[in-house]
Amino acid sequence: MAVVREFRLPDLGEGLTEAEVVRWLVSVGDVVAVDQPVVEVETAKAMVEVPCPYGGVVTARFGEEGAELPVGAPLLTVAVGEPVPMRTAEGDGPAGGRTPDGSGNVLVGYGTQAPAPRRRRLRTPVADVRKPRTETAPVAPGKPAPAARAVISPLVRRIARERGLDLAQVRGSGPDGLILRADVERAATEPRGGRETALRDAGSPVAERHREPGAQRIPLRGVRGAVAEKLTRSRREIPDATCWVDADATELLAARRAMNAGEGPKVSLLALLARICTSALAEYPELNATVDTGAQEIVRLPGVHLGFAVQTARGLAVPVVRDAHTRNAVALSTEMARLAEAARAGTLSPAELTGGTFTLNNYGVFGVDGSTPIINYPEAAMLGVGRIAPKPWVREGELAVRQVVQLSFTFDHRVCDGGTAGGFLRYVADCVERPAVLLRSL
Repeated sequence: MAVVREFRLPDLGEGLTEAEVVRWLVSVGDVVAVDQPVVEVETAKAMVEVPCPYGGVVTARFGEEGAELPVGAPLLTVAVGEPVPMRTAEGDGPAGGRTPDGSGNVLVGYGTQAPAPRRRRLRTPVADVRKPRTETAPVAPGKPAPAARAVISPLVRRIARERGLDLAQVRGSGPDGLILRADVERAATEPRGGRETALRDAGSPVAERHREPGAQRIPLRGVRGAVAEKLTRSRREIPDATCWVDADATELLAARRAMNAGEGPKVSLLALLARICTSALAEYPELNATVDTGAQEIVRLPGVHLGFAVQTARGLAVPVVRDAHTRNAVALSTEMARLAEAARAGTLSPAELTGGTFTLNNYGVFGVDGSTPIINYPEAAMLGVGRIAPKPWVREGELAVRQVVQLSFTFDHRVCDGGTAGGFLRYVADCVERPAVLLRSL
């Protein structure tokens, strides 16, 4: 006799608490094998396929495409037992089943364990869509109970608790009034004293008339939501300052051409800038740090894990080169090319998107000269590089046309003063103008 096993959204690691269902890879009635991917989900870090640890027949799915599910929420149920000749997820035809106890590989880098014994009855859900859990406010004696507000994500409840919001007073914009993270963020940013009025009037005819016809609403979730939350937190918590300088990059470009003239792997310009960053951080280790606000301490980090910004179809990604300080220009170029390709393909693992200690942002690829970068929280600094363009430049007392780049440096003023930041930026500019300076750190 077949036994119905419930597969829940596994712990995706790196502190991730929820994921969005992007695409189901199986349907109810499909036969799945152990470790076969059954759903594609998008977290705040990456797009991943989730394999099922059971083999058998899919009896139910939970969550429509586009729905956000918290870690631990049911994904699907599988009837495990005797093989049943049914269509498989890959195509038509009989499929042989087997009765596993569990797989050893739910996600790359994350194993599974046998489920802990629980006292509960197994049941087969009658619907294919999971009903969200509801949360209500306390009811005072003699007062009517407030309407239940749907809350499915523990992250939403945590954010509301941190912002001092009563979820019973938040209007959900999701299906059936589901309260999303964007709803909580929006409620938290409304002016004090006007929040209740805004919430009360949000669905009124007056509010409806003020909505622009044809306006498109795009949920802030997944990668876009994670970026928005991190940048908002950076600006809210970090007292940042920015300095910038123009540099003559003519010699750097010439050095790169010479390096790539022979046989062997080619070195990208971004890799040379990354090598300059690691050398500068060795000279100014105060900037390879973070601030522990709870302990009121500056934590200087021993290794440089260099993040670099990559624009993708799904939004901005910042993959991280581990131990960048131990790599030469060739090794940096190879690893950065691999990570950039994976970022654009949406196949980066959560581990490859976290743990950075310093970020390099080459916005010059967009054809712009300057910017004021926002620090990639919880790091302490970011170097921005504009486009390299021919400009008039005074060199050795003579006016000449040189390849000029603007360098922008944003730093956390808690970890250092302007002298340190200026020294770091000047060191970077000197390396750009005179690449031989790097020979001192080889």
